[in-house]
Amino acid sequence: MPIPRAVAVVVRDDRVLLIKRFRRHSSTDSCARYRLVPAEGEPCPGHHYAVLPGGHVEDGESAETAALRELTEETSLRARISHLLWTGMHNERPASYFLMTDVTGTPRLSGPEADFQGPDNRYDLLWATADDFGPLNLHPAEVHTPLAELLHDGSPVPAHPGAG
Repeated sequence: MPIPRAVAVVVRDDRVLLIKRFRRHSSTDSCARYRLVPAEGEPCPGHHYAVLPGGHVEDGESAETAALRELTEETSLRARISHLLWTGMHNERPASYFLMTDVTGTPRLSGPEADFQGPDNRYDLLWATADDFGPLNLHPAEVHTPLAELLHDGSPVPAHPGAG
């Protein structure tokens, strides 16, 4: 059974807080992206992408509590949950996306993301507009449309992005 993911959506004007990533695995064998491509013995070239702050829901923890905990652990921000925006999948894991409100603090990379920085594993916080999602390779791609709708006009988003 996959471990659920809880995600914090922090919006400021027409921008959303993202974590820009660079990850290079030691080999293609340990890289999920290249595991399906015959490239034995080849080094992983590395991947640039972005994600919303979030992480796994721990045993006995609600998705809401996990989203708030992950937001603070990764960005040092504190917030309350406004409401559940949508549910979907993230790397074959069920994911719940929550809109944050009453956000306090200044975004600063913290927790394991700050501790494990290096040439093959990089995390950077940034504010992005909907036009940035493609160039940043925002993952998963299914969040692009509902998140863009939210940023552009605050309109309601579908319960399941990509469904329909």
